[in-house]
Amino acid sequence: MDPTLAAVLGGVIGAALALLSLGAMMLSERAQHKIPVSPEPIVPSGVATVLSVLRSSAVVMGPEDQVLQASAPAHVLGIVRGERLVVEDLLTMVRAVRRDGEIRQQDLEIIRGRLGATQYVSARVAPLGSQLVLVLVEDRTRERRLEAIRRDFTVNVSHELKTPIGALILLADAVSEAADDPEAVQRFSGRMRIEAARLSRLVKEIIELSRLQGDDPLENPGPVDINGVIDAAVDRCRVDAEDRDIKIVVKTDPDLEVMGSEDQLSIAIGNLVENAVNYSPDGTRVAVAAHPIGDLVEVTVSDQGVGIPSSDLERIFERFYRVDRARSRETGGTGLGLSIVKHIASIHGGDVRVWSVEGQGSTFTVRLPLRLEPAAGQTDSPSQEEPAIPLTPTPSERAKEAAS
Repeated sequence: MDPTLAAVLGGVIGAALALLSLGAMMLSERAQHKIPVSPEPIVPSGVATVLSVLRSSAVVMGPEDQVLQASAPAHVLGIVRGERLVVEDLLTMVRAVRRDGEIRQQDLEIIRGRLGATQYVSARVAPLGSQLVLVLVEDRTRERRLEAIRRDFTVNVSHELKTPIGALILLADAVSEAADDPEAVQRFSGRMRIEAARLSRLVKEIIELSRLQGDDPLENPGPVDINGVIDAAVDRCRVDAEDRDIKIVVKTDPDLEVMGSEDQLSIAIGNLVENAVNYSPDGTRVAVAAHPIGDLVEVTVSDQGVGIPSSDLERIFERFYRVDRARSRETGGTGLGLSIVKHIASIHGGDVRVWSVEGQGSTFTVRLPLRLEPAAGQTDSPSQEEPAIPLTPTPSERAKEAAS
């Protein structure tokens, strides 16, 4: 071989070997200094089980603000959607905790839905290991509403008590100044009796409502004859009805019994009949009916009065709420009667519903579980998903039916 060619080939082979050696060295060095890739964060074992038994909404967040684990209440509350935490204030807390590792707690207001319903929650965010963050959210909406109701109750009681007490003080002064005028004394004393009766009734209903709202179970419940309860309620209002030429018509089925307190049920049905009489024009008719519907008994009280505006239907069972305060003053209403009816029905495992149209009257329906098991072939009870209106005809139809 030509010595020159041999030298060239040797140089090429040497260069190739040098390049291969250099590449091997670089690969070896890169392998020695290679930074390990962090594995995807894993939720610690047992966390999912713990979250499933928590009553509060719980969410485990990853390092990229992704939801790794969420309890069912978190989805129901609406703070989690897919793999995202949709409440911006909660995300801010998560990022702050991830930054400094400090536990944070805060009360938040969450706006939900297109209607803008507000939910009040208490959020607690804490680190869970080196990369994960745990979010716990308690729904405090019901507590806030109850607090507002109690506050309003105190304000309303103070106002309602102050009115008749102030009237009694003024009337007492008027009687004192008119001591030489027998007619004036008679007139003022009569007014004092009316205010005293209103005050006595108000205090009695406040005590009754406070006792019912304790949600205590009935003491010694026994069989209650619904027909006897209705007769007592009608007798309670019969004199006032006759004075105003209002006819009370009763139509019931025999052998309707429920388990509960006869005294409480008499108060509930009596309040409905009394309201129907008080808010009915002279010369009209009030119909009271009771019929079995599946394993329930429906007691309906219908009148031919002015009716209730649709905007007030959802609030008439609130304490001290009155559609027409001026009319309530005339009739001696306290705004507690329907609230008492609602609580008594609830304590007995039932409910109360209302149908009303302005100018056509109103129908109130109390539904209670029958004492006896339904007979074979009897129709099923109404579905719980039905709208909150009584399954009854209009007041005029009920009155015609009761009169037949």
